[in-house]
Amino acid sequence: MKLKRIFSLALVLLMIVALVGCGGRKRKPIELTLNSEDATAILAAAGIQLPDAETAAGAGTTVRWFAHYDVFQNYSEDELVNSGAWTFKEKYGGSFVHDETTWENRWNDLANLLMSNDAPDLYPGTPEIFPANVMKKMFQCVDPYINYDDPLWAEMKPTVEHYFNLAGKNYAAVISNGYGTVLPYNRRVIVDEWGFEDPAELFYNDEWTWDKLYDMCLDFSDPDADRYAVDGWFFSEALMFSSGKTVVAYDPETSSFYSNVDDPGLERANQIMYDLGRNQCIYPRWTQPNWQTRNGGAEGAGVKDGLCLFWAVGSWGWDGAERTLESNSEDWGDFTKEEFMCVPMPRDPNGDGNYYIESIPNAYCIIYGSSNPEGAALVCACERFKSMDPVVKAIDRRQKKEKLLLTDEILDMYETFEELANGDHPFVQYNDGMGAELMSVNDAFMDAGIIGTEVSSWAQIKEANGERLDYYIQEMNKKIQQFIETGEAVS
Repeated sequence: MKLKRIFSLALVLLMIVALVGCGGRKRKPIELTLNSEDATAILAAAGIQLPDAETAAGAGTTVRWFAHYDVFQNYSEDELVNSGAWTFKEKYGGSFVHDETTWENRWNDLANLLMSNDAPDLYPGTPEIFPANVMKKMFQCVDPYINYDDPLWAEMKPTVEHYFNLAGKNYAAVISNGYGTVLPYNRRVIVDEWGFEDPAELFYNDEWTWDKLYDMCLDFSDPDADRYAVDGWFFSEALMFSSGKTVVAYDPETSSFYSNVDDPGLERANQIMYDLGRNQCIYPRWTQPNWQTRNGGAEGAGVKDGLCLFWAVGSWGWDGAERTLESNSEDWGDFTKEEFMCVPMPRDPNGDGNYYIESIPNAYCIIYGSSNPEGAALVCACERFKSMDPVVKAIDRRQKKEKLLLTDEILDMYETFEELANGDHPFVQYNDGMGAELMSVNDAFMDAGIIGTEVSSWAQIKEANGERLDYYIQEMNKKIQQFIETGEAVS
């Protein structure tokens, strides 16, 4: 049974909508809150359940979490019960130790632990680990501990087999598949002050295209008035991703990378960036100290004030742990007046008609040499189960509405983002998982048009970087084949 059908069933149980009176009166929702036992029963009806506490491998053990942040023990009291960590502790009698590191030193610190035969158990399963750090034998195959044919994991099987698979072996426990950069904006500025069509309405009508965005940006931008339509760190790569392709892609059938630089959709995306840059529609952060965005890098800066139309960022830019209603209203607009809205990046008007968003896997990896891989896998199972729990999802939605005043329209749009990131054509960006050299030349293509005052055409970028791209792809593929053939660590 598909997860969406499970949640449809849960929604029926969670809410009954009754008609109060007649005539023109509105429907009044009557909310019936599920408890955890109800949610467990709903998932069990679909064959989705956790192992028995008395017999589960890994129960009663301590799991060492290695990362620059503590994901398992920094919950507030009201959040803890909704976490997989709580289930691992309360249901299975497990515990956690945080092996601290820093973002800058994480790989050196992990390498030192491995060389000392003191391996931790779990690490964040982001695309950065694959395949370079798998081939360094920092992470191990999860297949002996996680069965992707089990209903608990089955929906994540296509993701792990496409993006974390070497020669038929899976190297990540994929909990869920989130979405990357989207496009927030202020409706008051775009619709009321400038008279543009609402991007959300354009999207609902399947008319939200690169051309529509470009025309708005061109009409709005005026450097003399400090108005730049586009800002944020991620606009260029998000627009490139909206073509439905990455410059470098991975083929799990052959366990190899390949180039998409000749794809016409990527060239058309670059042309939009080229034209936006040439017409001074992009905030010139390359002129600022440390290449900061407007106002020292505050997310959404200028959007409320009518100095920026589109600030590309993931939804963490307004609903992340550090965000509050006050900080959101200061940067993005008045949330009490529903000024804020967000949409996917527009689609290519000459493409296949689909909207695309980068997929962001939420996953864990079991560290090579872990003394407790069963406990690590059990933690992952608890996290996976909670990610599917309709009670947890309902609480998360309610908190976003109450604390941040996110409207049902925004939260429904979140579901659209997730559907796009998990649809028929999902893709991820491997970044330094491809190796530093290949990542660097990949960035030269993905960031085209937003770095510096001189922008380049796609043909110019290919001429300058094409040979290096092909060379580093070949080198990475050689390393992959060496790892597959020998089973020995490859750097």
